[in-house]
Amino acid sequence: MRILFLGDVVGQSGRKLVVDTLPDFRRKYRVDFVVVNGDNAAHGFGLTPGICRDLFAAGTDVITTGNHGWEHPDIRPLLNEEPRLVRPANFPNGAPGTGCGFYVLSDGRKVGVMHVQGRVYMEATDNPFKAVGDWTERLKLGRDAQAMIVDIHGEATSEKMALGQFCDGKVSLVVGSHTHIPTADAQILPNGTAYLTDAGMCGCFDSVIGMDKTEPVRRFVTGLRNDKFQPVKGDATVCGVLIDTNDQTGLAEKIYMIRYGGRLQESLPPL
Repeated sequence: MRILFLGDVVGQSGRKLVVDTLPDFRRKYRVDFVVVNGDNAAHGFGLTPGICRDLFAAGTDVITTGNHGWEHPDIRPLLNEEPRLVRPANFPNGAPGTGCGFYVLSDGRKVGVMHVQGRVYMEATDNPFKAVGDWTERLKLGRDAQAMIVDIHGEATSEKMALGQFCDGKVSLVVGSHTHIPTADAQILPNGTAYLTDAGMCGCFDSVIGMDKTEPVRRFVTGLRNDKFQPVKGDATVCGVLIDTNDQTGLAEKIYMIRYGGRLQESLPPL
């Protein structure tokens, strides 16, 4: 199975590039399943039902969220109604929506997706390791699903790497989101799980993590908050990761960094 994960979509620039290019990318590279992190898609913070519809129509199979997933109140009913929209599983009981999903492709192959939020330098949540551990006890790679994907939305590289090691051999892919900066450590771990600390963002890199650079720079220089952050408008880059898995074991066989558009160096898989 060929699986594509795209990092945090940031604002209109990132959203438009994903929606405009994903259909052709799926066809050209024969992608079977697409997960997109949409945590910053609506003007830099959260997402809306309309944005979800646009991403699904473009070929997204599952949208994950993160710490900004609740910013727009009209998304909360959709979290309860739309199984393809997933919030972090380790949020407290009573939070709308679900933290994992199980999806069946048109050819009968099955994919599990789990979304958790880190706890280091983030808002307090339940233990992400326990949430993922409980999930992998219930759902077995190769037996119950041909692929299993974990998106960890977090700040700390150490926490993300530890979760990758914890999941090695139990899932197909552990990938980080949230920091908006793509890391250079795409690898297949010893027991067959593909891993990337952070997929980066789908947004404009002539910015400070997707925001217009004026206010962030001013805050660092003066220590004062003068204005709200605004997502920058400019040429965006799509960032993510692509993996090929073995349908018998569910484990990864190949991993490729994905970057195209905008100002970052392009990285694409062979045709």
